This record gives sequence, C-alpha cells and structure tokens, in this order.
Amino acid sequence: MKPYVYAKLYSFTILSILSLIMVSGCSLTRRLKDNQALVRKITVKGISEEFAEPAKNYVDKQQQPNSAVNLQFYYLFSRNGKKAIGEPPSILDSDLVEFSRLQIQKFIQNKGFLNAKVADEIKVKNKKAELIFTVTPGTMFKVRKYRDSIADPKLANLYHSNKNLLTHIKATRRYDEDSLAYDREQFYLLMKRNGYFDFYRQYVSFSVDTALAKGLVDVQLVVDNPANKKEHIQYKINNTLIAVARSTGRERGKADTLHLDSQFRFVDFSGKFKPKTITNYIFQKKGQIYNIDNQTLTTTRLSELNVFRNVPSPTYEKTPDSTNRLNTQIELIPLKKMSNRVEGEFIFNNGRYGFNLANTYTNRNVFGGAEILQVKFNYSILYDNAQEQAAISNGIQNQDFRVGANLIYPGIISPFGIPTLGRYGIPHTTFASNYSYFYQEGLVARKSIINSITYDWAENNRRLHSFTPINIEFSSGKINPQAQQDLLAQNRYSYIYLIGRTIFTAGSQYTYSRNYSLLTSYQNFVFFRGSVDVGGNTLALVSRLTGAKKDSLGQRTILGQAFSQYMKGEADLRFYKSLGGEKQFILRVNPGIGVPYGNSNQLVFEKNFYVGGANDMRAWLPRTLGPGSFNRATFYADNTQRARFKYLDQFGEIKIVINTEYRYKIADDFFGSKLKGAVFSDIGNVWRLKDQPLENPGGQFTLATLPKTTAIGVGTGIRLDLGFFVFRLDAGLKFKDPQFSGSNQWVLVNHLGELFYSGPFKNDYYQNNGEKYSFMQLNFGIGMPF
Repeated sequence: MKPYVYAKLYSFTILSILSLIMVSGCSLTRRLKDNQALVRKITVKGISEEFAEPAKNYVDKQQQPNSAVNLQFYYLFSRNGKKAIGEPPSILDSDLVEFSRLQIQKFIQNKGFLNAKVADEIKVKNKKAELIFTVTPGTMFKVRKYRDSIADPKLANLYHSNKNLLTHIKATRRYDEDSLAYDREQFYLLMKRNGYFDFYRQYVSFSVDTALAKGLVDVQLVVDNPANKKEHIQYKINNTLIAVARSTGRERGKADTLHLDSQFRFVDFSGKFKPKTITNYIFQKKGQIYNIDNQTLTTTRLSELNVFRNVPSPTYEKTPDSTNRLNTQIELIPLKKMSNRVEGEFIFNNGRYGFNLANTYTNRNVFGGAEILQVKFNYSILYDNAQEQAAISNGIQNQDFRVGANLIYPGIISPFGIPTLGRYGIPHTTFASNYSYFYQEGLVARKSIINSITYDWAENNRRLHSFTPINIEFSSGKINPQAQQDLLAQNRYSYIYLIGRTIFTAGSQYTYSRNYSLLTSYQNFVFFRGSVDVGGNTLALVSRLTGAKKDSLGQRTILGQAFSQYMKGEADLRFYKSLGGEKQFILRVNPGIGVPYGNSNQLVFEKNFYVGGANDMRAWLPRTLGPGSFNRATFYADNTQRARFKYLDQFGEIKIVINTEYRYKIADDFFGSKLKGAVFSDIGNVWRLKDQPLENPGGQFTLATLPKTTAIGVGTGIRLDLGFFVFRLDAGLKFKDPQFSGSNQWVLVNHLGELFYSGPFKNDYYQNNGEKYSFMQLNFGIGMPF
C-alpha cells in the first residue's frame, strides 16, 4: 500500500476521534442499570456565590459531574473496568452525598460561619441526578482582637517589623481558618529566611476564643521556644564543600580537594569541571545568615546549568563550637557527557505526504565550564501524488536540508566585564552557525548561511531579554530557467528578485518577553513578546565611506555583493483566562511588519512573513495563504505551470493573526499520558506594503479591504501530554477563504456538502487551480501551538 493511502486511512481515523469529541454530549446514561443514576449537576443554595462555587469542590470526587467527553472516552475504550481511560460514570451514592454534605458544612464553618448547617436533597430525572445542598449559614463571625504571644523577644521584634506584610488576620475582618494556616506558613518562612535553620512549623499555633457575644472571636498567635531553651538560635553560613561525583554516581579514584578561598572547598571525582562554573551560582555566602530562599535559588540555578542530574538540596552540619554556624555540602552527579536524540514526523494532506527527520547531538561541559555544544541535522521531503506534479518532479515536491551548531556558554561573554546575572535565571551566550539548502524541482535551489552571537538573560522571574548584536546572513538562489521565463511572462518580478538573488546582510535583533514563566500554569495573566530586527545600517555606512560601487540594480555593495537594509518588528500578545481545573481560554494577537529601506526596495526571502501551518492559520498548508485576496490561479497558463508554481511561497511584509483557543482535559490516564483537547479559531493573513497589481492583485493592506481579505479557520485538536513534552494533532477547517470573492468566501457555510465529497465547487476549483480544494488540514507537532 502506498504511503499516501496510509495517510488517508490515518486521517480518517483521527477525524473519527475528533468527531467523537465534538458530539460527545449524547447517550451519557446508556450503560447504567435500572436502579442507577448519573450525577449531572451540583447546586449550593443559601449562601453567596463567593462561598457557593468553591463549596462544590468539597463534593466527593466520585460524585462530581463527568465531563461529557471524558465519559464518552471511558465508554469507548474501557471494558469491564479493565482500562482506566477517560472517566468512569459518577453514579449516585447516598453515602457519598452525606459525606459531601459534612465536608461542605465544615468548609462553610471554617469560613467564619461557625454555626452553619447544611442540608442535602437529591433530584433524579431520566437517570440523571442533581445534588442540592442548602446552607443555613447563621451568624458570620468576625475578629475582634488579634494579638500574639511569642516567647522569644528577637522573634517577636522580627515578626512585628514584618507583620503588615505577612498577616491576613486583622480586626473587624471575617474569621477564616484558611487565614490562620496562611499566617502560620508565612511566620515559618520569615524565620527560615532570617537564619533560624532549626525553626519548625510545630512551634506556631493559634488560640481562638469563640465564647463571645454578637459573632465575635479573639485570636492569639502563639510561638513557643524549643524545649528546655530560652530562645531560638540564628545560624550563619560557614564553609561549603562541593563534591562532584562521576556520571555513574560513584566517587571512585583519587581527587584532590581544592581550597578555593575562605569559604569553598572543591573535589571533582569526574575531573571535568572548573570550580568557578559551580561557585558562580551558589548564593549562600560565608558570614551571611541562613536563608532558605538562597538555598532554593542555588539548587534551581545548578539544575538550570543542564549538566547535572536532579540537584538535591544542600546538606548542613552545625560547627562543633558555639558560634552557631553551618557547614554546607553540595553533592552533584553529572549527566552523561554526550547524548543523541532522533525525532521524526510524518505530514499529509490531500494527496501530499512526506516526512521530516531530525537528529540532535549534545556534548555537555565541553571546556569544563558547563558549556553545551549542540549539532543539529534536519532533512525533510514532501511528495505530491498529483499527475501534473509527477510530470515535472517525479512526485517529489521539495527537499529541505539543514545543519547547524550551537555553542551555549552559561554566562555573558563580553569585553565589558558584566557581572554574573544569575539570580533570576542562568544567562547564556550562544554562538550559532547554521547552513540550509532548499531545493524545489523545476523552480529553485536556495542556500543560506547564518552566523550569530546571542545573549539571553532574565531581568526578574517574569521578564526575559534576548539580544543578538551580531547576525550575519548570506543567501543565494538559482531559479530554473523555464520557471524564470514563466515568471517574467507573468510580471512576477518580485518572486524572481526574492528567491533568485544573491545577497547578504548584517544586523542586530532584540526580543523582550514578559510572564514567560507562567506559560505552563493555569493562572490568569497576560503574556507579551516583542521583537525588533534591524539590518544593513552598518554596511550602508561602510559602503558610503569606502565609496563602494553600485550593482546593475543600483544597490550599493560590500566586497562586490549587494546587501539588504531593513527594519522588522513583531509582537505576540496573549490573554490567558483560567476556567477552573485544567480548563483555559487563550486569546492571541500576533501582528508584524517589515519595511525595506535605503539600499533595498524589498525584504529578503527569510525576512518576509508567511502564514499557514501548525502554529498560526492551521486550516492552511504552510506558506500558502495570501497575500490578501490574491488568487494565484489567475497566473496559470496551463497545467504544467500550475504544477511548477503550486508551492511557490506566498509572502507579505505585513502580518496580522488572531487566535482563540479553549483547552480542556479529556482523561488523566490515556495509555500512560494525559489526554487533552482544544477547540480553536484562527483569523488573519499576510499583506503587501505596496500595491502590486501585476504580481499580487488584491494583496495590498488597506483598512477598507481588511474584512474581505482576512481568512478564518476553525478546528479542534487533541494533545498527548507526557509531562516532558506534548504531542499535538490539530484538524483545521477553512471557514472563510479570501482567495474567493463575495459570499463564496464563506466556504464552509456555502459548500458544507462538499466537505468530504466532490461537487460543483471542488470541480470548478480543480479546473482553475489544477489541484483539489481541501477544506481540512491536519497538523501534527510537538509542543503547544503557542
């Protein structure tokens, strides 16, 4: 069986699963016995929403309403309880309802309604049950007085100086036992941050007097001293021993202990590490008071070097004298020096299929300073089974070969003596060199070389900076003579200039990210990433000062080669909204613009914007959408030309993409992984800066034509979350396609009957374009789309 036949069968299977997700609301009670009912709704009455909604979380897990999708997966894959895929049905159990009532009552009482009572009621209709819990809250108790009794005066003074920043318990506020737990934890952390190494939570307790009239309570914080001692002891950091074992974890052989300074001693059984590599990221300094935050920071940063296995917390030993000092020992086990990772992907759509093979070789601690050398290889090939394509390329549409090397150094390498910036993350200097070769049969062969130096550092735990002061790019292309002749006949000069020229540029890039550390959380937050890319200005200055000659197109040159001058900016703004549990809604706005100037009247190939594919407009193949309402079928003279230019990249200097995505959990255990789902919509396109009536009619960006030149796609997807990475499959459907005009743009509405079958619309499209119209695009990827 041919690969594209397998692709069709696989597509049908995936579509069936996705369809199941979308229609999962039916027959939820079909496997229940006559005397059983499915819990479908929980209602909490008699108290405000502030308490009613969280109270529902105290209903027993087995009585929580099922997700319709999770339940359908359970019915589909589980037989006789032998498999735990999806969620088993939440069958009504009166004993668990009573247990839930007591839990809700306790929760309400802990929130200050000390005399609250909760009654339960069960309503069943058509085997579907609603649980109703009615709260009689009684009087809401408030704090009358809040005082403390701290046996150690030093602890008392420390607490009083930080009290306003720590406590949630205040006079006149509602009494809340969660506030007591919060204050206890904050007191514990305050002590551990101020040298009290031996301080435990058990020393902190609360005395609560509820025997007052009119709904008032008195709260007293009580902090005891250690048994048989008059005070708590404050400790300072003394000497630190750093022990590096072999990668096997064994300390075999001889290794000298180096006395680095008055604090650090270093012993390395692996013989591979420079001491400064590790001491740079130890934030516990001799003479400073013990601080648990510095301990955590040290462990985190050593882990982020990515050359050690899970870094354990340091161990401490009290000095035998009476100076109250702590000797620290940090034990590290290196990762294997070399590793290799092979990845592969299979892509398919409407008779097109191919594969992508990637290999990453990693060499850790290359020079003893935790440097990481990565050599990456990538090869991809795409086949097209269409007869016209096979006539000119034997079915091979394109091939792409890439190889590159990155040397990543932990720290900022600079002649200016920049200090270590490791408190909020390991800074990195990356030296990169990459070569790529792209070949499309019957059209073009392109090669490019990019060399760069990049600095990455964290300003704080939410702000990340990336600066590339040096980015040198060289690219050249050779167009097939027949393709060039056809492009000239179609007045498509920009394409010739774009893919067939030899040019280089030197520029700088800067990227700023905010809230990057929250991307894997389910909090409510706003993420922003903005980048600026400027190139050619230094070359332009050098060219003018040296009086370099211009080429035949009137462009200045350096060493006989024309160079590009441009400015490019892009923003990625996202709004994350938690909907409870592992449900989340994301709105993403992703605009960009590139402007050639000075020595250029057009952006180079690599600097243009392209849309389509797995990460933006998912209903379209990569680089096949736009610009604007441009329809390339208007340029085709015959089927041979259609086949030759079928995959010509469609580009623009302006990009606007808006994505919305609802993410939810389907099953906690789906063949060893967590199964998640998504429903999404993608809106956007690319446009040309200037009107190109001969080359890209309808491709210019204007506010007046923005609505009709914008594409819309909708779809759904599944994600297999393995913890360390995510496999993702999205099915995108074209909803509005701007290459058509008028009401015909709304392809999914007007031609829904041809979603899986051919009809007048698809037949007409085939006559004009030489290929079948595909409503659906399947995208397989690793990681989330954004």
